[in-house]
Amino acid sequence: MSLRFHEIAEARHRILNPLTDDKLELIGEICRIAPGMRLLDLACGKGELLSRWAADYGIEGVGVDISKVFLSAARTRAQELGVADRLNFIEADAATYVETPETFDMVSCIGATWIGGGLEGTLSLMRRHMRPDGLALVGECYWISPPPPEACESLAVEKDLFTSLAGTDERIEEAGFELLEMVLASPDSWDRYVASQWWTISDWLRDNPADPDAPAMRDFLTRARRSHLEYGRQYLGWGVFVLRPQ
Repeated sequence: MSLRFHEIAEARHRILNPLTDDKLELIGEICRIAPGMRLLDLACGKGELLSRWAADYGIEGVGVDISKVFLSAARTRAQELGVADRLNFIEADAATYVETPETFDMVSCIGATWIGGGLEGTLSLMRRHMRPDGLALVGECYWISPPPPEACESLAVEKDLFTSLAGTDERIEEAGFELLEMVLASPDSWDRYVASQWWTISDWLRDNPADPDAPAMRDFLTRARRSHLEYGRQYLGWGVFVLRPQ
C-alpha cells in the first residue's frame, strides 16, 4: 500500500491505528507521564499522541514522519490544542532520523515497526534515542491464533512477521527490553479503524473517478473489506506494549 493510499484511506482519522481516545488516555496514565518529559514519536502520523499528551500532561516532543499530508494535519492539531510551542514535527525517514543519543524520556513507534524491518529492529532504532531509564511504547500486531496460509495471503502478511502474544514478549526480551504493560485493541476498535476507511475511500472514488490511482484504490478497497471480514477479525490482534530496557 503506497503512502498516498494511506493518506487517502486515513483522511478522516485523527488516530492512525486501532487505539480509541479512551485507550490513548489510558496509556498516558499507565506511563506515569510528568510535565516536562520529552517524547520522540517515530512515524508519528497526524501527531495525535504528541498533541494530546502535551495538552494533558505538559510534555515536550518531536514527531517524525515521511508524509507531508499527515505532518500538516499534526501541526494544525497542535495549534488547535495550544501546544505548538512545545512540539516539533519533522519530515524525515523515521528509520534513519538522527538525534542526540539518549535524549528522550520516552520513544514511541505506534504501529509502524516496518521502519526497522520488524519488532526487534525497530526496538533497536528506538533504544538509541532513549535515556537509560526511559520507556519505549511500541504498537504491534500479533496472531490471536495460528493463521492458515490463505489468511496470510489475503491479509498480505507473512506468517513469521508477527507471532502470538507470548511470542511477542519473547521478541521483546530478545531485543533487550522488559514488558511492563500492554493495552490491546478490541474487535470493535479494529472495526472503527479499518471499516471506517471503507466509506472514506468510497467517497474519494466517487469524487475522483478519473484519478490515475482510482483503479488500484478500488481494488484495494475490495481486498481490504474481504480480508478484514474473512480473516482479520478472527486472526489478527493489535496492541501497544509499554517497555523499558533490561
